Amino acid sequence: YFEAVRQYYEASRDRAFLKELLPVLHSIVEWHVKGTRYGIKADPTDGLLYAGEQGVQLTWMDAKVGDRVVTPRIGKPVEVSALWYNALRSMAGFAADLKMPASRYADMADKAEEGFSRYWHKGLEHCYDVIDGPDGNDVCLRPNQIIAVSLKHSPLTELQQKGVVDACARELLSSCGLRSRARGYAGYTGRYGGDQRNRDSAYHQGTVWGWLLGPFALAHHRVYKDASLALSYLEPLLKELNCHGIGTLSEIFDGDPPYTPRGCIAQAWSVAETLRAWLILSKS
Repeated sequence: YFEAVRQYYEASRDRAFLKELLPVLHSIVEWHVKGTRYGIKADPTDGLLYAGEQGVQLTWMDAKVGDRVVTPRIGKPVEVSALWYNALRSMAGFAADLKMPASRYADMADKAEEGFSRYWHKGLEHCYDVIDGPDGNDVCLRPNQIIAVSLKHSPLTELQQKGVVDACARELLSSCGLRSRARGYAGYTGRYGGDQRNRDSAYHQGTVWGWLLGPFALAHHRVYKDASLALSYLEPLLKELNCHGIGTLSEIFDGDPPYTPRGCIAQAWSVAETLRAWLILSKS
C-alpha cells in the first residue's frame, strides 16, 4: 500500500492527496510498532517486522492443506521487512515534502537497514528467506528476496543486490516467471497438478509465478543498467497471450519445462506487474 501511494505521488505530485492520507499512513506505521494480531510487530532490537502464529499463513505464500500450512514462514519474511523499510523511507520523504517532521521515520529506516544485514548469507551470496523463525533462519532460495532489490528504496548494498539478482537468475528464472523454490532443495515440486491437496502442496514449492517476472526485470535493470536486456526477460510472456487465457496472462506455470500454464487463466498481478515493468523499462 505504501509503495502504491509512493508511485502515485511520484507520478502526480498530488500534495493535497498526500497531506490527506499521511495521518492514515502514520497510523499504520504506529500499529506495526505497537503490535497487532497474529504476532505482527516491529522488533525493537533490529527494527524489522516479525509476524506469524502456528496454523496461520500470513504472506503471499499462503497455501494451506487441511490444518497444515504448507509454507508457514513464521518469523521475519525477507520481502515483508523489505517493504517495511521501503515504507519507512517513503514516509520520511513524504513528511519532508510536506514540511513535517521526518526524523522519526528516517531513524526507524536506519535501524531497519542495519538490521536487514542479518538476512545476508555470506557463503551462498543471497538472502535467507525468513530469519528468527521457530527453527532458526530459513536458507531455502526463494524469489521473495527479489523484492528487496526491485523496490525504490533497497536495504541491500549494491554487491548484495547483484548477488540476489544472480542467484534468482541462476536458480529460479524461467521464461514465464520465477520459481517459488529452487530446484536443488528438498520438497521442490516441478509440476502443478492432481487433486486440490496435491495442487496446494505444489503451489509455492517450485511452481512458477508470472507476477514475479516484473520485479525481477526491474531488479536486473537496477544492477546491470541495461534496459534492453531487462526488457528481454519480459518478451516471452507475449506468446503466453495466446496460450491459456487469450489476450491475458496466467497465474502460474509448471516449475519444470515446458512451463505449462496452470491456475487462473487471467491473473491481475501477472498482467499488472508485467505492464508496470515494461513501461518503466521502456522509458529507461
